[in-house]
Amino acid sequence: MVHPLEPLVIRHAHRLPSPTGPAGEGAVAARQFDAALMSVGFKLSAELLTRLSGLSGSTVVDTAVRTLRTVREMVGDHVQHNVYFIDFPANVPDTYDFWMRCIAEALADDATRGSTLEQLSTGVVNLLTLPTYGTYQHTYAEMLTHHDELITAAGDRMTVLHLGGTLDDEVTALYLALAGSSTPLDEEGVRDLQRLAGHCVDGPQPETIPVRENRAVVNHARLMAGAGVLLDTVTDALRLACALSGGDVSLQEPTRFRTLPRSVRRALLAGLDTVVAAAPVKLADVHAHREMWKRLGERLHPHEYPQWPHAADVFAVARGEKTARSVDSRVEELLDENDITGAVELLKSAPGKLFRALDRLLRAALTQDDRDAVVAAAEQVAPDVSGRVVLSMREHLHNRAQQTGERRVFVNRHGRGWVTEDTRPPVLPPERKRLIAALDTELRRRLPAPGRLLIDPEVLDVALPLSGKATAAGLGVLPRGSVSPVDGELLRFFVYWKETGRTTDYDLSALLLKGDYSTASWLSYTNLRGVEGEHSGDVTEAPDGASEFIDLRLGAVRSTYIVPQVNIFEGEGFEEVEESFFGFMLREGEQRGRPFEPRTVRMKSELRGPGRVALPLAFLRGPDGRWRAKWLHLYLKGTPTSNRVEGNRVSVATLLRGIVEREQLTVRYLTGLMDATTTLWDGESVPEGPVTYIGMRRPDGLHPDSRIVTPENLRDLIPA
Repeated sequence: MVHPLEPLVIRHAHRLPSPTGPAGEGAVAARQFDAALMSVGFKLSAELLTRLSGLSGSTVVDTAVRTLRTVREMVGDHVQHNVYFIDFPANVPDTYDFWMRCIAEALADDATRGSTLEQLSTGVVNLLTLPTYGTYQHTYAEMLTHHDELITAAGDRMTVLHLGGTLDDEVTALYLALAGSSTPLDEEGVRDLQRLAGHCVDGPQPETIPVRENRAVVNHARLMAGAGVLLDTVTDALRLACALSGGDVSLQEPTRFRTLPRSVRRALLAGLDTVVAAAPVKLADVHAHREMWKRLGERLHPHEYPQWPHAADVFAVARGEKTARSVDSRVEELLDENDITGAVELLKSAPGKLFRALDRLLRAALTQDDRDAVVAAAEQVAPDVSGRVVLSMREHLHNRAQQTGERRVFVNRHGRGWVTEDTRPPVLPPERKRLIAALDTELRRRLPAPGRLLIDPEVLDVALPLSGKATAAGLGVLPRGSVSPVDGELLRFFVYWKETGRTTDYDLSALLLKGDYSTASWLSYTNLRGVEGEHSGDVTEAPDGASEFIDLRLGAVRSTYIVPQVNIFEGEGFEEVEESFFGFMLREGEQRGRPFEPRTVRMKSELRGPGRVALPLAFLRGPDGRWRAKWLHLYLKGTPTSNRVEGNRVSVATLLRGIVEREQLTVRYLTGLMDATTTLWDGESVPEGPVTYIGMRRPDGLHPDSRIVTPENLRDLIPA
């Protein structure tokens, strides 16, 4: 029987907890397990294969069944991917001819002839009323008979599963890594941390929990287990209350607070009382979420607990009955008086706020003395600012244009993106250069000495994961702004969705843009076939799940940018459907195979975001003619219905331009600051001794004392 937490270890670490069971002759079953894994693009490491071979055959089979279930879901092979055109990518018809055929079939059907004739008399026919349009005309099994077996190619993806420690050790290590992360987690990471925190509440805990949202999740588990909670600000208590009510611990969305048991109310109020008693100045934090505090007070009834008067002060501040001025309000007052030096001195007490205000302070400073004061303060407090904020400011300064009129790209924590003109005055070069030098020095001081550094060249252009919100859950997914090579003759996109209750129509499209970001062409249900490739056909409802594909022959593409997108034409949003995901495959010209072949999948990403148009990534042709992927993880608002690639060409092109022209801090930048002997990995040989390895995938044969960093734990590179 599979332990409920074992799949989490496999997904996050690509490690299989050491299988347990009676010894035996499991070599044959282990080789069969390995072969089955290879059919979906995974493989057992040599060490794991040896371990399984020494167990009984039945133990190996049980391990194989549950592991295959997990990895198939990771790559998107847990569902059946049918296509509308049974021979896709062969025999895709011309769009107009296909529509005429659907109309002819509707006229031949007694049930639809009358309504179709009536529509034709008006000159407009609704495709969705035609009986053969948008619904599968064959079964999945029938579709499979039309496709040859996939020919194995050297470029097929192969993800190695490594041997882990005991299940308890692996679960604990994963919990410590997620809870102690120095950057926010994505939604999947937060959900997994919730499960792990409850299981690990009595075990080892991270030394620090830097991310406040993570602390709320851990505190929820601790409170439910009767352990003490970890609070050092009043906002920690508010986040915990949101967690207890199943709300948003990031405090970005309103939470409907539930009626809480008396024991929980007492724990929250006692914690608040301790925090405020130790530092009354922290009452100023209440102003940021006054309305939430007022609503929480209605549930906690602080007046019933006179033994905690400092907790009652929190709600008095929220109601305006007690004064507690915030740093922000005092800074605003000083800036209104043009007292830059005074604002800077005040902000020294809140180093993170000072860093986030640096650009504004430098723009507001009218004299050299004021600018020098701003930079000197930043240099002074830099050691007290989190590594994530230091890196974010370093990236901001790198991209800070000296001229006005440039585009500014904004992306919120949910991935909603928009662009506006940059009308800010410039940050002057002397201050900008001085700050960049100071931040580089500070980061260099914090980075550990990695000893011998072995780097996979493919990872150098991966963006540093300053926030898990800048990525999506899935396999082979990289942070927003990352660039990765694309090698293959055929590029195939896919989308899968399954509606929950309402008829839902997602449309996969690909927009092809010229070098100046103007439209070259597109592939979609309105343009099924072109010189560059084919669309698999429009599916308009998905009660049992549906898939759409686009095939592109990269050698035939003459544009500079390829932007796949998923448009919601009708029905449930990305956060409402039962399941939805996007991905891409790479194939050689003669591989053939089914429309969906798991071992050719390079990336599979969950679609869970706001808006009605999803932009997972884009493909860029470089000056050398080679294609590279640029990761976006963006959503456009779109329209309530009928979103189409033709309708959002301008907004997509504008947003893409802003993202492409912005430079992210990458692994190349951070490793360049490290004091190490660096070797680029050739993809084959590995050193004999321990190394710090940073790469896209873990090589087999590394020394057991090596430190290994791959995209799954790339956040470990971010200094505290």
